[in-house]
Amino acid sequence: MAHIELVDQTFRDGQQSWWGMRIRAGMLEKVAPLIDRAGYRALDITGSSMFECTVRYAHEDPWEGFDLWRAWMPSVTFRSGVGSNRIGTFGMTPNALLDLWVQTLIKHGMDSFWVYDCLYNMDQMERLARVIHAAGGQAYGAIFFGISPVHTDEWFAARVREMVGWGCLSGIYVEDAPGILMPDRARSLIPGLLAAAGDLPVEWHFHNTTGMGALNYVIAMEAGGRIVHTCSKPLANGPSLPSTEQTLDNIKWLGHSHGIDETTLAPVAEHCARIAKQEGWAVGAPNEFSAFAYRHHLPGGMTGTLNAQLAQYGMQDRLTEVLEEVVRVREEMGHPISATPFSQIIGIQSVLNVVTGERWGTTPDESILYLNGHYGTPPAAIDQNVKDKVMASEHGKRFADWRRPQPDLAEIRRQYGGSRVSDEELLLRYLAPATDLDLTRSAGPLKRGYDFDDATTVKDLLDHLMTLKRPRQVVVAGREGNLTLKRGDAGCAAIQT
Repeated sequence: MAHIELVDQTFRDGQQSWWGMRIRAGMLEKVAPLIDRAGYRALDITGSSMFECTVRYAHEDPWEGFDLWRAWMPSVTFRSGVGSNRIGTFGMTPNALLDLWVQTLIKHGMDSFWVYDCLYNMDQMERLARVIHAAGGQAYGAIFFGISPVHTDEWFAARVREMVGWGCLSGIYVEDAPGILMPDRARSLIPGLLAAAGDLPVEWHFHNTTGMGALNYVIAMEAGGRIVHTCSKPLANGPSLPSTEQTLDNIKWLGHSHGIDETTLAPVAEHCARIAKQEGWAVGAPNEFSAFAYRHHLPGGMTGTLNAQLAQYGMQDRLTEVLEEVVRVREEMGHPISATPFSQIIGIQSVLNVVTGERWGTTPDESILYLNGHYGTPPAAIDQNVKDKVMASEHGKRFADWRRPQPDLAEIRRQYGGSRVSDEELLLRYLAPATDLDLTRSAGPLKRGYDFDDATTVKDLLDHLMTLKRPRQVVVAGREGNLTLKRGDAGCAAIQT
């Protein structure tokens, strides 16, 4: 019998998988006390892409929202992912800005980070892990799983042993982003990674895209794994992770123990389901097994992105063709692990190859930088014919002498507004377009709560009306009609429709 710990991913990976990172800070206000006392080992809560989406779509200041979450959940350990060479964009970020990002998050109460690089630039991962450690945070080295002739069990175990040798990590984090780890492979891979990690704890983060994630958690527990990542049921399964509810049942049936307060689960799940219904967002549902997923390797959320891109060209019926092209493009690019940013680079390139009718005729900057080795060394050889074609194009020639910019922080500050700009504002200006930041500023203070339409009482309405300063018109909408109150020169008039 073993004690199993859980890391909650509901409001980071869960809402990223099902809600497209459209969450707003106030949505956690009612359930934050439950999450804080639920007994999770950690709460994965945010990241640079969430900061960007919060500004662009919610028009909220993500620093203000993060501070609220920290105040509402003072006891739980906060977690965030960070790429070894980038935040926000699919390009590359100067080291000075990467360092400022993790240092500023730690200043605001972030406790720990998993540091990832799907090309395994180990020197960059180690550098950032040491920056996090020096700033007082915990760093976890990330292993992202993928299938290729190169990515053997021993290959992954060797990466873990190298990470352990850094001497600055608090643990190892293993993610199967596309959800393509088969049970037979899990039974050989997991014991090898546990052995390579030695005394460092290992966390397992398996997406349930093909329905294998929950079973692979069982296999991990049987092999000695003691930490798994889950989501509240309305934001679990499909492209997301296994549900907390089912995982706890499995833990008990296997004869293990856990420290989760199960009385917190139903209220959180009900809250998430009500938000999804009111906002018109999806809720989690299991996927049927798809053998095709083991060929194209795309994380579940990426297929929705590709569909949206095809819709711009009126080509929604060509998704299968694009996914077949993904298989070919990934092989030509040297079999990179299919997770951010490479799943996006591969997917976008595949769409362009299909909709333009010419393979590698149109290439985004990121594809060119990848082929030139600026992201790192691919695990397998790049197709030389593809590289030659891209580099001979007019667009490709513009990158012939490109080098990754490494300005110092003083130079970056000059670029984004000068020395008086705060660290927080500087990072937001880097992550989000100026127009979206302007809209965020004009939106006013962040809303600290979330109101359900079906829970508003007459008293709530009257209390709200009392806060308004001489409104010219108030409309009260109900099932039996609308009541409109208009202020005129002679006083108020009521009109019922």
